[in-house]
Amino acid sequence: MLATHNQANLAGQSTSIDRMRFPVVLFDLDGTVVDSGGIILASMRHATREVLGREIPDEALMAAVGGPGLEKQMRELGGEDHLEELVRVYRAHNEPLHSELQMCFGMDDVLIRLKEEGRKLGIVSAKRRSTVELAFAATEIGHLFDVVVGGDEAPNQKPAPDTLLLALERLGVPPAGAVYVGDSPFDMAAGKSAGLYAIGVTWGGVHGRELLSQADTIVDTAEELLAAL
Repeated sequence: MLATHNQANLAGQSTSIDRMRFPVVLFDLDGTVVDSGGIILASMRHATREVLGREIPDEALMAAVGGPGLEKQMRELGGEDHLEELVRVYRAHNEPLHSELQMCFGMDDVLIRLKEEGRKLGIVSAKRRSTVELAFAATEIGHLFDVVVGGDEAPNQKPAPDTLLLALERLGVPPAGAVYVGDSPFDMAAGKSAGLYAIGVTWGGVHGRELLSQADTIVDTAEELLAAL
């Protein structure tokens, strides 16, 4: 009798998952799940002042955040001659600040709710995998994710689809039925290129709503995100 009851429960769970709009939900990390815009900007300011000895407007410092990776960002700001030092100084300043990280408002509840519903969850970030782990240590959310892909784990970073496709490969699922949630135009471009539904969130504080034009849906609150999923 117990076996029959358990089989019925499993069948019910399977049917519930089949009815979900998106059984697989992949998230960007910075500005989407964790509120890290402030520490990124502080470290960008510090590195460029320390190494280049000049002030660069915040808009220029943050324009490529969440996209092609730290090395490319620093190459564009300081050239090849200053690349290694800019990256070193940035990381030395930025990594300790991860201990102060907090979740974006309402995102802890979103993740727990989705996990309880039986969704497969993942993080696909421009950060190196080791830096993602620093964020997990501060926020204690790492256990909620079935897959994690850092920007250093694929040949090409966002807006290329490589990191997203790697996450799907590790989960053993196709793009159909999967969604990517992010706060940057690079996230939206990567999601669409990978064949995923793309949801843009506006609470990251780095990229304006107008830059999320490739998104299938744009949401302003965690409650709206849950409704879209």
